[in-house]
Amino acid sequence: MALDTGKSSVATSGLTRRTWTGTVVAPDADQGVGSQASFVASTFDCPDGASPILHISALGLYRAFINGRRVGQDCLTPGWTCYDNRIAYQSYDISELVQAGENRIEIWLGDGWYRSPLMWPATLIENTWGDRIAALADVVDGDTVLCKTDADWTSGLLPITKSGIYWGEDHDARIAPQTTGGVAALDIDMDLFVAQETGTVQELASLQPQSDWEADGAHIYDFGQNVAGYPRITVRGSAGAKVSIDFGEVLAQDGTWDNRNYRAARAALTYTLSGDGDQTWSPMFTFQGYRYARVQIEGDAELTDIVSVPITSVPELAGGFTCGIEAVNRLVLNTVWSQRGNFIEVPTDCPQRDERLGWTGDAQVFAGTACWLADSETFLRKYLRDVMHDQRADGGVPHFSPDPTNRLHSIAPGDWAGSTGWGDVITVMPWQLYLQYGRTDVLHECFPAMLKWLDYLWSISDGPIIRPHSVWGQKGFTFGDWLQPVGDNRKPRPTIADDCAATIYHVISTDLAAKIARVIGNDAEAERLEGRAADIRDAFTQEYFSATGRLAHNDQTSYALAFLYDLVPEQHVAAAKAYFRRTIEDANYLIGTGFIGTPALLPALAKLGMNDLVAKVFLNREVPGWLYQVDKGATTIWERWDALGPDGEIYDPMMNSYNHYAYGAVCQFLFEQVAGVQPTEEAPGFDRVRLAPTILPELGHVEMWHDCRHGRIAAKWSIAGDTVTYTVTLPEGCEGVADAAIGGGTYGPGTHEITFDLNG
Repeated sequence: MALDTGKSSVATSGLTRRTWTGTVVAPDADQGVGSQASFVASTFDCPDGASPILHISALGLYRAFINGRRVGQDCLTPGWTCYDNRIAYQSYDISELVQAGENRIEIWLGDGWYRSPLMWPATLIENTWGDRIAALADVVDGDTVLCKTDADWTSGLLPITKSGIYWGEDHDARIAPQTTGGVAALDIDMDLFVAQETGTVQELASLQPQSDWEADGAHIYDFGQNVAGYPRITVRGSAGAKVSIDFGEVLAQDGTWDNRNYRAARAALTYTLSGDGDQTWSPMFTFQGYRYARVQIEGDAELTDIVSVPITSVPELAGGFTCGIEAVNRLVLNTVWSQRGNFIEVPTDCPQRDERLGWTGDAQVFAGTACWLADSETFLRKYLRDVMHDQRADGGVPHFSPDPTNRLHSIAPGDWAGSTGWGDVITVMPWQLYLQYGRTDVLHECFPAMLKWLDYLWSISDGPIIRPHSVWGQKGFTFGDWLQPVGDNRKPRPTIADDCAATIYHVISTDLAAKIARVIGNDAEAERLEGRAADIRDAFTQEYFSATGRLAHNDQTSYALAFLYDLVPEQHVAAAKAYFRRTIEDANYLIGTGFIGTPALLPALAKLGMNDLVAKVFLNREVPGWLYQVDKGATTIWERWDALGPDGEIYDPMMNSYNHYAYGAVCQFLFEQVAGVQPTEEAPGFDRVRLAPTILPELGHVEMWHDCRHGRIAAKWSIAGDTVTYTVTLPEGCEGVADAAIGGGTYGPGTHEITFDLNG
């Protein structure tokens, strides 16, 4: 089965294609998914003084070599897209790698996401986008074609005896690449190949072990930081000796090895020595999520060095936040590391177990934070194109994208699409990109998909109130407020019902689509959507509010979302606010929200002026709480609030990731509310910002910085007695409008000091 090259109807504005002279060639040496890796190769002549460019892509993953030297430093190329919609190609200046006269090009190929087994055992899918790996390349010097992939290329097997995204990689250095056959030209739609849409995956600075010890015949290394990446080892020893490495995120309660949470993912590496002196190696076509590496050696070999190499698609930090509480500073850093480890080609849920999928709900709630911490514009726009390609004919947005189930329904029965809170990524993420970067093209590109999504939502129950299906795979199924805590065993706290959560997101997305219609000049559609949003609001009030102003499920998520998105009618505001406070106080200031409620919790409390509750909830160090994770030694954000018990017990290892960025969405609140710098919809892209800090004296002091398109914005506040000093630095092109609570006024570029009374 080769790649299905059916044309996609998804809009692809802003993409660049080229006219290829080469054809897509598959190695005859390849034996299929999970087999020994293979290569294709050729020679070409290069004139003296040439400046050749290599344009290159692949079905699967590739790494290219010219005269035995690696081309570029990018990892996991050509990346991960919906390959039946588009495949990235990269372009490299190879002037420093060629010589006058004959040159050899080799392209090493791995299964990668293209055909590696994906998902978990019950729904395991392999050969998702095709069963033949292949390469495409042109080497050009100006208008002269020096080399191209064609039927004259050769192929052979590599020392990589097996690789896979979940499998890991096995490498036998005794095997030298040797030509064993030719290639087959594949009939592929060449319009699929588009220039790299965003930054490629890059290595970050390597991390040294912080400690190491012997245990049960193995040597365990603690790198002190949970990452997505791989180790780089240096070994020496006899030919045939083997180094095996597996990985873990946490240790068991008694300090012993425990990586049960990797589930069916082997996630391991083996390296067999050639015997030729010191050998340095790291895997080529896979990555792992880990803090700990366990090394076992068979035969006569010595490990002389090992480091941890993190990788990410967003290597440059774009923002920072610090305050007087070190645990908060560590929480922000944990979020940075979770973003790095899960922003590898697509925004994944986790980098370690048999999943690593681009879940839309996680990405939806985190989109704003992602843009504060890294330049995420092109990364998320690329992801949105995958989401739109995977959108179902009835408008349902996939649970994750690229979606292996979208092409292979017989293997994964049911429709894995259409969950509220998850599918709403198609409205929320473009809006966040607009606010952060000020460009309308993403709104134009995504607007048709938004309308399809809204029509799908209405169709679930044929009206404004959404009544989701309770069975996975059925139309309208929703994850609701996923992984919310349920309280202790004595008094479980109630949580939002699926219908209420779905209806709230129905109005959130309808409101956003109406705003977007105004921005892109579609006033007729805006009026229609505004009317629909009003209908949903009216229905929500009738369905979920009692006459006394109490929300139906009387839980933190319901109140937080309802207040944040103006779903509380005026006559109920005072009573609902009191009920909201009671839900927090009755929970002893512990968090009672899951994936969709948590990002709204502190912003809603701050919006209502309940800063005392903001501080108590945010700084609570018990489980469930943000700082509980930090106190338990977390270096990334956990999937579950109670991922480790107070005594160190691992909770539910079959559904427990220690690198899951969703709850790190609180960082958007730290930048926008606590530090008080908010992009505005009337002048997005930081052309104008609202200056409105939420002063939490418990934090001591606050500082933030962010590199926006105009330059660096910085803000800080400190308290002396009852006086707050708020200092803001704005770059050229950025205007600040101070909130009335801090004295009002408009500020231009430069540094400004504003003082105001802590008590108003």
